[in-house]
Amino acid sequence: MPDLNFQVEKVESVPHAAVPQLVFKLRVSQPLAPDMPAIPAVALRCQVRIEPAQRSYRPEEQERLLELFGEPARWGQTLRSMLWLHTQAMVPPFRETRLVDLPVPCTYDFNLAATKYFYGLENGDIPLAFLFSGTIFYAAEDGALQVAQVPWEKEAVFRLPVKVWQEMMDHYYPNSAWLCLRKDVFDRLYEYKRQRGLPTWEQALESLLPPEGQRGKS
Repeated sequence: MPDLNFQVEKVESVPHAAVPQLVFKLRVSQPLAPDMPAIPAVALRCQVRIEPAQRSYRPEEQERLLELFGEPARWGQTLRSMLWLHTQAMVPPFRETRLVDLPVPCTYDFNLAATKYFYGLENGDIPLAFLFSGTIFYAAEDGALQVAQVPWEKEAVFRLPVKVWQEMMDHYYPNSAWLCLRKDVFDRLYEYKRQRGLPTWEQALESLLPPEGQRGKS
C-alpha cells in the first residue's frame, strides 16, 4: 500500500477570483523504491487549523485579540488550536512526487474567529496545521485497481505570512471591510440613515461614533 507524505512549500493569492482565495502549493510524494507503482490519483481532503500558541504577539496585537482570547494573562489556557476550514483537491497521476494546488477560499466576515484573528495581527506569520485524509487509488501487483485511505496521522505545518493575507484583502476590498448585522439592527440603522438624509453608510456610522480624539474615553 502506498505511503504518502505531504509538505506545503509556499502560498500565493489568486488575483482574479470570485472570492478572495489563497492557493497553497502542496508537495505529495512517496518513498522512492525500485518496485514503486505509479499512483493513478488521490482524492485528498484537508482540515486546516490555526495554531495561535505557536507565535508571539506584540502589545498592540494582544489588545486587538482580547475579544478572541481574553486578557493576555489567561492566554496559557485560551490560546487553543482552532479550525479554519476544510478543503479538498484531486492529485493527478504521479510516481515519485507531484506538486498540486490546495485552494483555500477566504472571507472578510468579522463574525468568524479566523477573520478576527488574521485582522488582529500586524506582521509575522500565521502558524497553520494541515491534517490530511482521503482516498488513494493505486495498482496492485496483478494490475487491479486498489483503494486505500490516507492515514489520519498524515499532517504538515506551514507559516502563512500575515502580509500575504493583508495584501489579498486590500486587493479585493480596497480601504473597506465587511460587517454583518442582525436584520433588526440593520433596519434601525437604515431608518436612522434615511431620516437624517445621510448619503452613505460611513456617514451614518460616523455620526454615531465619538470624535477621533474622544474614542476610548468614558
